[in-house]
Amino acid sequence: MTGGHLQIVVCGAGPTTDVAHLVHAAHAQTWTAAVTATPNATDFLNVPAIEELTGTAVRSSYQASPGNRRSLPAPDALVIAPATYNSINKIALGLADNYAMTTVAELIGRRVPTVIVPFANTALAARLPFRHAVESLRNEGIHVLLGPEHDWEPHPPGSGNDRQRTFPWATAFEIAARHAG
Repeated sequence: MTGGHLQIVVCGAGPTTDVAHLVHAAHAQTWTAAVTATPNATDFLNVPAIEELTGTAVRSSYQASPGNRRSLPAPDALVIAPATYNSINKIALGLADNYAMTTVAELIGRRVPTVIVPFANTALAARLPFRHAVESLRNEGIHVLLGPEHDWEPHPPGSGNDRQRTFPWATAFEIAARHAG
């Protein structure tokens, strides 16, 4: 699909600093994009740069920024990337304890095509709650970009900085756009 609107939700992990790659991938296909951040993700973002790139405020709370009353188009797709261990478990359980998680819960409930790209180490990914969360999300029709078929696997503990360089931003957008069309 060309020319849609992509809602991006970022969580507090290293790849968040590079979310502009996802915005650029969307813009290259004439999509618009907006970014919502979990409370911890704002520490990783260059908020003014992302706002300039997207033309919209980065939302991280229920209260809109002063003077920012511009409404966004309905999203054609949702990408949650990077998605932390904590956020993946919350999403699977339907927990909406902050603005970003409420946005995710609502968009999934509205059946907006959703792609989640986990960024978790092997120790966390080995936990039963995480494995159940991924299975539950997939059973709900959410595309979780994880596993050998996507060439994206959890990284060894302590190697997140190295793994960040190969984060699959373009793949996440391609899958989202394909499911939106």
